[in-house]
Amino acid sequence: MNPLIILAQTPAQTPSLLDSVGEIGQRFGFAWPLFLSNFASFFLVCYLLQKYAYKPVVAMLETRREKIAESLKNAERIKAELADAEAKKADILAAANAEATRMIEEARASAGIVAERKTQQAVAEAEQIVTKAHEAARLEHDRMLAELKREVGNLVIQTTSRVTGKVLTPDDQRRINEETASEIAA
Repeated sequence: MNPLIILAQTPAQTPSLLDSVGEIGQRFGFAWPLFLSNFASFFLVCYLLQKYAYKPVVAMLETRREKIAESLKNAERIKAELADAEAKKADILAAANAEATRMIEEARASAGIVAERKTQQAVAEAEQIVTKAHEAARLEHDRMLAELKREVGNLVIQTTSRVTGKVLTPDDQRRINEETASEIAA
């Protein structure tokens, strides 16, 4: 029977709905025992897949997700540690540069002090040399003056003895030398 005809019929003419469904099921080859066995097989397969295939796959996927999340956390931690290490490296380099600059400045200052000391020492040595040279020149002058006095005294004695024609006694020679020396010194 045509379903449209069934719907168009009046309730008294309409067979029951179950009869109609049963009739349609027979037309299409529907059998309740086959339907129930297929239904039970379908739910049995779904249950077995859920228990033995879907749950382990979901558990494995959850484990992988946890590992990935842990790896991402580790990557973030490593990135933070790397940034911290870079900052520490920069601080250490800055401190080392500051220390090197300080040491260079200390070395320059120390070299300046050493150079100043050496300059002062050289000036002191030069002054000592000049003082010794003045002293030596003064001693040489005094020695030459004393020698000159002796020579002049001898010349005066010789000249006096020739002029007077007499031989001078040692007292006369001493007196003449003293007078000549006092005249030369003045």
